[in-house]
Amino acid sequence: MALEQARKYVAQEGREIVVDLDLEKFFDRVNHDILMSRVARRIGDKRLLGIIRRFLQAGMMQDGVCVARDEGTPQGGPLSPLLANLLLDDLDQELERRGHRFCRYADDCHIYVRPLAAGQRVMESVVRFLEEKLRLRVNRDQSAVAPVGERKFLGHRLLLNGKLGIAPKSINRAKEKIRQITRRNRGVSLAQVIIELNLFLIGWLTYYRYAAFRLELQCLDEWIRRKLRCYRLKQCKRGRSIAKLLQRMGASPSWAHRVASSGKGWWRLSLTHPVHQAMSQEWFATQGLVSLIDKYDALRH
Repeated sequence: MALEQARKYVAQEGREIVVDLDLEKFFDRVNHDILMSRVARRIGDKRLLGIIRRFLQAGMMQDGVCVARDEGTPQGGPLSPLLANLLLDDLDQELERRGHRFCRYADDCHIYVRPLAAGQRVMESVVRFLEEKLRLRVNRDQSAVAPVGERKFLGHRLLLNGKLGIAPKSINRAKEKIRQITRRNRGVSLAQVIIELNLFLIGWLTYYRYAAFRLELQCLDEWIRRKLRCYRLKQCKRGRSIAKLLQRMGASPSWAHRVASSGKGWWRLSLTHPVHQAMSQEWFATQGLVSLIDKYDALRH
C-alpha cells in the first residue's frame, strides 16, 4: 500500500523530487519519556503503562553482561513497531497539517515534492521538528533531497513513469545471503542447500513481486545455478570423482576426463560446456530448485 501510494504521487501528480529522511538508529534512540507520553494519550490503565515502561527499560545482554537501557526500544520485540508508530504519528500529523504528500512505513519516510528548492526547505523544517520535538536524530549523511529514481523506498526504486524497480542494494544483499547458503566449505548435501535456498528465494521474491525486474531475475537465476555447480564439483574433491560424476550425468568420457584434468578452479570449471550440460537448468528443476523467473511470472499473474 505504501509503494502504491508513492507511485501515485510520482506518476499521477508529477512529484519527481523526494525528501528521503533517515532516522539514525531509530529503535536505539527513542526517548522513553516522550514515547510514554504518546502512549498515555491512548491508554488510561496505569498498570498497563507500567508494564510497557518496564518493557522499555528491560536490560539487554551485551558481551555476556546485562546492561541497563535508558533509551530505545528492544529491536525485534513484538511491541517495538507499534510503539514506533505511536511516536511517529506526531510526524504524520505534522506533515498532514502542512499539506505534504508523504509515505511512511515504520521509520522509513519519504516526502514527495515538485521543485528541488521546495524539497530542501521541507528537509530543513522537518529535521528541526524531529530533533527538537521528538528528540530523534536524523542521519544527515544518509538523508537527501533527490530525484525519486536515485533513492530507494522499502528496497524498491521508483521510476518516473510510475513503475517500480528494485534497488541495486537489494540485489546485492540477496546475493550476499545466497553466498552464505552456497558456501563451499559448509559440508552439507546439495539437497539441503537447495532446500535452504528455496526458503530464502521464495520469501525474498514474494516481497519484491511488484517490482519490474525480470531481466535481473534471469541473471540471478543463472548465477545461482553456477554457484550450485561449483558447490557440487567441490564435493567431488578429486579429478577422478569429477569425471565419474559428469559421466553419470551424461557427459562423454573424453570430455569428462578433459574437464576433470584441466586444473581450473571451481568457478571456471562451472562454466565449461560439459558441466553446464550435465547440470542443466532442467536438471536443477528435477532437484527441486525454484526458478525465480517462473515463480515471478506466477506471482504477477
